[in-house]
Amino acid sequence: MGKAESQFVVGIDLGTTNSAVAYARASAEAESSSVQIYPVLQTVAAGETEARPLLPSFLYLPGPHELPKKSLSLPWQANPEMVVGVFAREHGAQVPTRLIASTKSWLSYASADRTQAILPWGAPDDVAKRSPVEASAAILEHIRQAWDHRVGEETPSGPLADQDVLVTVPASFDAIARELTVEAAKKAGIGRLTLLEEPQAAFYSWIEATGDRWRKQVSVGDVMLVCDIGGGTTDFTLITVSEEEGQLALTRIAVGAHILLGGDNMDRALAYSIARKLGGQGMRLDTVQMLGLVHGCRAAKESLFSDPKPKAAPITLLGRGSKVIGGTVKTELTRAEMESVIVEGFFPDVPPDARPQVAERIGLQELGLPFAADPAVSKHLACFLSQQAGALEREGVGGMGSVRTKGGTKRKGAAMLHPSAVLFNGGVFKAEPLRRRVIDILNAWAADDGNREPIRVLEGTDLDLAVARGAAYYGLVRQGKGVRIRGGVARTYYVGVASSEPAVPGVPPPIKALCVVPFGMEEGTEADIPGREFGLVVGEQAEFRFLSSTSRQNDPIGVVVEDWTGQIEELTPLRQALEPAEEQGGVVPVHLHSRVTEVGTLELSCRSRDGARSWKLEFNVREPETQPR
Repeated sequence: MGKAESQFVVGIDLGTTNSAVAYARASAEAESSSVQIYPVLQTVAAGETEARPLLPSFLYLPGPHELPKKSLSLPWQANPEMVVGVFAREHGAQVPTRLIASTKSWLSYASADRTQAILPWGAPDDVAKRSPVEASAAILEHIRQAWDHRVGEETPSGPLADQDVLVTVPASFDAIARELTVEAAKKAGIGRLTLLEEPQAAFYSWIEATGDRWRKQVSVGDVMLVCDIGGGTTDFTLITVSEEEGQLALTRIAVGAHILLGGDNMDRALAYSIARKLGGQGMRLDTVQMLGLVHGCRAAKESLFSDPKPKAAPITLLGRGSKVIGGTVKTELTRAEMESVIVEGFFPDVPPDARPQVAERIGLQELGLPFAADPAVSKHLACFLSQQAGALEREGVGGMGSVRTKGGTKRKGAAMLHPSAVLFNGGVFKAEPLRRRVIDILNAWAADDGNREPIRVLEGTDLDLAVARGAAYYGLVRQGKGVRIRGGVARTYYVGVASSEPAVPGVPPPIKALCVVPFGMEEGTEADIPGREFGLVVGEQAEFRFLSSTSRQNDPIGVVVEDWTGQIEELTPLRQALEPAEEQGGVVPVHLHSRVTEVGTLELSCRSRDGARSWKLEFNVREPETQPR
């Protein structure tokens, strides 16, 4: 039997802090297609469930005697082993050793074994831990079950497994993190899957929200910056406007590096500030209380940013020790403290040549998420825009002079690309002071280059729901019913090739980086690596090294980069013995062939000279080994 025809396109924003779901009827015409938000049923308090637009991306693992399991029951699960959503976030803040948070950040952390049960990180041995893949799958499975439970009621009909589903990932996710996201979705029972980058989804949401009016808000030559800061990551994306056959066309020309910097960092910074204040009052917090304080600061921050009237928000912690009265510690986060820590600490007013500081590495480190060493978002933004000074020339748009610069001036060879418009995305930018600070910084940098016209802000999207809505809209675009942003893969990918040189004692042979997938290669396309044969080791254990770069966007497929230090980063290597072509192993001459799947993941095939055999090398998504097919 063939698959049932999809009735809906469904966009899922699998966020670090919150997840959301949107959908549109697949059979609708473009003029009548309507993207709607799907409220997700979840436990909001013991014995209480409610469907809400946002599903907090938190998982709570109840203790064996902590709560009656029936008080956490859902219509599709009587005795859940874990809870997802509002209750998990709120109750878990009081018992942080049983709370899994920042799952998406762990999913992208290459130094962790993301298929092993390591979360909650640092939890005691009596807690049944989950892997980052399992935790991500649990969130997606909750969404699937909530959708399926309401089939035939007032919401869409047909199980989620039969719909075309688009799950969003950070633009800076590498191939392994994308593969792991696909694996999590499959574990959750989602089969018809496509991945979409979050900044593109946010831009699609803006197009969907403005309708045909978007064509009147931008012009040929505009460069738009999507500034996306969520709970765990900071993503920068540049999209240009050009003209093709009399119509405006959109092309993504650049994506920033993976920066583990977002709301999580801000919550921790606030927690350390409050801890210092409590320390001055003679109170010292232990590790568990600090975890609880981080979650308390998150709630207080969101309360203050959402309502400009209160001057402070209360924070309550479970007490430990004789100095605690009534078993709790009560404190508060003032608005002045919050603005000092977040606005000045994370968005300082810096010159355009500012660069993020690189911390000196200490020989022994605690294992944990590799947060950005420098929390100044404005420094990371300055670095990104400076790296893209020649991005338009690379794309053949006409160089810096084709940018619609402020005041009408045209400057070639500028040290920084100055976008003409900005679209904010991510929960962090719900705070107006943070949006204003970024705008002021961008305008100041442009003024230094002689550009006077203020940058335009593209508005009209819901910062909480834009990514889910944009993903659903993209599902319609794939059916030819909307405006498509051209882009393809957001990185250039390479495979390591050992140099054929005489052996030197104590010196390993240098590794060259062979480009197998160029920046912008479209999903669903494939290509031969031209011009050369390579020797493939079969019949014995060998290591295959994969690499990627967000800065080298000009490398064509087949180019070999010899000196790549600082420009190309290694991914997790693959160690595997490939099946020999005959009884004996050895080195087989092969041609290479690369493919970007429809889902957005990558495949590399090694084909024998006579075409009789082919070996597929997959990026190592299952540590410590992957089974090539």
